[in-house]
Amino acid sequence: QVQLVESGGGSVEAGGSLRLSCTPSGRALTMYMIGWFRQAPGEERELVASTRWTGGATSYGDFVKGRFTISRDKSKNTVDLQMDSLKPEDTAVYYCAARYITLSDYEYWGQGTQVTVSS
Repeated sequence: QVQLVESGGGSVEAGGSLRLSCTPSGRALTMYMIGWFRQAPGEERELVASTRWTGGATSYGDFVKGRFTISRDKSKNTVDLQMDSLKPEDTAVYYCAARYITLSDYEYWGQGTQVTVSS
């Protein structure tokens, strides 16, 4: 089992920045992908960014367009999502998730953290 806890959400004005952190616990994640997803009210959940826990295989949703960066902080044992140039349409609940690298679906999910961007 893998437990995931998100932190760092909050409210910010358009153009501002937030940094989200995903802290895992449980089994070793050497063979896992970590993804950040988001879901706005009435919308489908969408992938924001993903990376392999050990590094590499990084990808981003098309809407990110260079504004967000996913990275692993080895000192804190977290996978962070740095979000810059935030827009009101980035408002959503952001979730951290994990999946074994050979699987297509994410198996483990955090509780989510709210991000609100005001205009």
